[in-house]
Amino acid sequence: MRLSPLTKRRINRFFKIKRSVLSLAVLGVLYILSLGSELIANDKPILVFYKNTPYLFNAYIFHSDKTFGGQYDTEAQYRGLNKTAAFMQGSGNYMVFPLVPYSAYSSSLDELRGNPPTAPDAIHILGTDDRGRDVFARLLYGFRTSLTFALVLLVLEIVIGCVIGALQGYLGGAFDLVMQRLIEILSALPFLYIVILIGNVLGQSFGMLILIMAIFNWIGLSYYIRSEFLKNKQFQFVEAARALGVRGAKILFSEILPNALTPIVTFMPFSLISAVFTLTALDYLGFGLPAPTPSWGELIQQGMENLSSYWLSVYPFIILFLTLLLLAFVGEGLREALDPREYSRME
Repeated sequence: MRLSPLTKRRINRFFKIKRSVLSLAVLGVLYILSLGSELIANDKPILVFYKNTPYLFNAYIFHSDKTFGGQYDTEAQYRGLNKTAAFMQGSGNYMVFPLVPYSAYSSSLDELRGNPPTAPDAIHILGTDDRGRDVFARLLYGFRTSLTFALVLLVLEIVIGCVIGALQGYLGGAFDLVMQRLIEILSALPFLYIVILIGNVLGQSFGMLILIMAIFNWIGLSYYIRSEFLKNKQFQFVEAARALGVRGAKILFSEILPNALTPIVTFMPFSLISAVFTLTALDYLGFGLPAPTPSWGELIQQGMENLSSYWLSVYPFIILFLTLLLLAFVGEGLREALDPREYSRME
């Protein structure tokens, strides 16, 4: 795909804004690392070498207790496995655990020095929650959950908002009028009540929460896409395409849409900020993702119930603040790079 000179100038301008580029790089690296959270923080070893046979990536592959000389068909309990007689009989048997040998889902009550939640120490560097689970592991898994949720929601928001906004702006007339009235009705619905109602009826889940939020989140973007299409469809390049016999759908998505991408790109980081913050707020209120899904909002809610356990609220707040700050820096850079005043002049 060939980029126009204006697009190249915008990209070059964005990469000159070091703060935005650095923020984007940090977020990208952290998210890629979080996709392999099971290899960073887990109570299941990365490698088990038993009877001259290596067993790799045990967090993703099921191995029963019988595989390692046990008696049961259930999954092996690796933290106690290396203390069993069957495992210790072989001189070459060993395990390699991740950097943080604790999972975000299972507790380690037998290793704690007191009743949970316990303060940060050399073993649990950010402490444990009220169920004895490692806070660092839950923050790491929660980062993956939050950004994945925000990215999936962003894709749905862009697809739905672009399609409906483009059709409104291009077709106009009765279709535009009817859709505007439907959008007004949808905007008037109380979002939190809808989440509570559907969550109680159909149950709380990642997919259900994505679906509910996608129903509402596309509305704001559709306004901007509609206005861009209303403006661009009057230009001469659209009239020229029609004169050449180009069909309506191709004009819509091949001719007008590329010239209406500015609001989409500009609002992407701020849509991510909104999604991350909304998910955290819903989890804090108890209407978000179901337990035991790692969540920043759920940790903050635990901190409010255990005010003396500062690590349950302070660390999630810091991580949430830094994540939203980095996203805001990226959005600021995109806004400056796409600012039309940089490429226009008075004559």
